[in-house]
Amino acid sequence: MNHRPALLWYGDDFTGATDTLGTAARAGLRALLFLRQPTDAQLAAAGPLDAVGLAGAARSMAPEAMRAELAPVVPLLRRLGARVLHYKLCSTFDSAPQVGSIGVALQTLRAALPGARTAIVGGQPDLGRYCVFGHLFARAGSAGEVHRIDRHPTMARHPVTPMGEADLRRHLALQGLDELALLPFTTLRGSQEAVHELFDTAPDGVLFDVLDNSDLERIGALLWREAERVPLLVAGASGVVQALAPSIAPGRAGQAHPAMAPARGPVLVLAGSLSPVTAEQVQAATSYEKLWLDPQALVAQPQARSEAAQRITALLRAGRHVLACTVAPGQAGPHAIDARALAMAGGALLAEVLTTMPLARVGVAGGDTSSHAVQALDAWGLSYMAAVAPGVALCRVHSDHPALDGMEIALKGGQMGTPDLFERLAA
Repeated sequence: MNHRPALLWYGDDFTGATDTLGTAARAGLRALLFLRQPTDAQLAAAGPLDAVGLAGAARSMAPEAMRAELAPVVPLLRRLGARVLHYKLCSTFDSAPQVGSIGVALQTLRAALPGARTAIVGGQPDLGRYCVFGHLFARAGSAGEVHRIDRHPTMARHPVTPMGEADLRRHLALQGLDELALLPFTTLRGSQEAVHELFDTAPDGVLFDVLDNSDLERIGALLWREAERVPLLVAGASGVVQALAPSIAPGRAGQAHPAMAPARGPVLVLAGSLSPVTAEQVQAATSYEKLWLDPQALVAQPQARSEAAQRITALLRAGRHVLACTVAPGQAGPHAIDARALAMAGGALLAEVLTTMPLARVGVAGGDTSSHAVQALDAWGLSYMAAVAPGVALCRVHSDHPALDGMEIALKGGQMGTPDLFERLAA
């Protein structure tokens, strides 16, 4: 590449990776999200980039699988010549020692990047995520009350990684980061000498408080100064890119992006999220024909999946928008089946439908479901088109397959989006 990007981000699930793509684009960065390790031809086709993304699924993996998943990331960083490696994690930090461990991720990446400084950005105010004296707070839904994360109505009861500790230092110490220093907002807004001293002395890195976007601006300027002299490894939500963008591309922020255009034809949405936010969005999706899929059969019976694909295709051919759900109305707990297996089955279902019925726009709800759904497609990249809602981007699919190239896709995590999200996709 003639132009070296400043930043490489790895998304630990596909929904978060696309949110970072949207954040980068709206901040004026030239960005593209690759769905697997890019070839030289794909990098050349992308043109000059300020930020390169690599979508993954580490959030749903056990430690050994995470280490294997993350092994190619630092070699790609070196190949690109980027200064900053951003490990993009969920803004609610939901993780555990045995599933999606943030500690395992940072230790794995740091071991491959000798001399790197490590930082963790604790909040993203635009999404209602705040870190105060090391404790994480998160808004419930798009306009709900802000809760301490261990008392959050959804995240405290997450079916895979429930958040039982609000102090991020304690939460991450259980994942192996037991020497993490805190930089509270009171210090961040004062003398900068203390900041550099912490970077020089904290073995596991520095956790930054974030109360508002002015804190992100200060953090971004500090991190960029570090990146100019040593490799920088930063964990956090899309607020990391928001913080760094003014230093990477001065003067480009605030560029206008087109509003989302109406869908060109029927829309298919696959919903595999247990979140009450998603349940509210499903209920509000009055423009869709809703299909309630049997998750047990979807996983265990290929014939049932094919029959579901045929039902969906028939409705789409009739011009109907279709919302296919693997969570029954009112269901509050996880299925008695493996969540990863269900997400993979959902991905296979989406791929089967698109093989017989190419579409102009699709949506997928649920972090793991989105990751496996996109991995099942014959596509290599995504570029940003428009914002659907805070935390949800509409993207253009890049593929060597003519039926997929140019398709529009929106991926959303369980907590993301306004109640009318699916209606917006259709209208």
